[in-house]
Amino acid sequence: MEEIFADPAKENRMRDLGGKDPSPPELLKKIEQLEVELVQKEEKLLEMDLLYEHVSRLTDRIRAMAENTKQDTLLLAKRTIELQNMIKDRTQKMMALVAELSMKQALVIKLQQEMRDKEQFLMTVSTRIDQGLPPPKETENEWLKVLRNETMRKEAAEARAKRAAEEEQAAVPGCVHTTAEQRPTAYIPDDEHSLPLPRPYGALAPFKPSEPGSNIRHFRKPIVKPIEI
Repeated sequence: MEEIFADPAKENRMRDLGGKDPSPPELLKKIEQLEVELVQKEEKLLEMDLLYEHVSRLTDRIRAMAENTKQDTLLLAKRTIELQNMIKDRTQKMMALVAELSMKQALVIKLQQEMRDKEQFLMTVSTRIDQGLPPPKETENEWLKVLRNETMRKEAAEARAKRAAEEEQAAVPGCVHTTAEQRPTAYIPDDEHSLPLPRPYGALAPFKPSEPGSNIRHFRKPIVKPIEI
């Protein structure tokens, strides 16, 4: 087929196309028509660009509003959590106050009952005193208890004062603080030619024997036999 169409001597190597070429006025008219359509397309494209810019501005505005709304939503959520925690704290405090109020009411009821009992007891004691009878045994026991408590407080105060005096004495320079029992450092001679005044032992002080233990009960006291001469 290539050889057939490449040979210029053959008549059927070319084929005429049907139709006719437009004239120059027709071409000018066609060009003008195409230019008008191009201008219309450009105007339409410009309108589309303007519409796109307008839509873009609206979209940016809506996006900014959404971001602001998101921030407001976050702040609102934080504030809601804070309020919930505050409500929970107030509720716990209120429950604690209600419990404390219940305890106070129970204490008031108990004290009122004790006051009524004391009034009844006072009336009973007054009646017995008016009749010349001794007070009840419970009154005597209460009075003995009060005296015992006062004695114990007095002894405790004396012990504290004694301890404070010992600590003050121990704080003196040259004083040795010890919890051991004090041993004698002098003796009174029983010589007829000496005065009965304390005389220090010196370097060879006698030792204090230890207390007998519990096993001493297993030993019998020796029997001293008389010496026969």
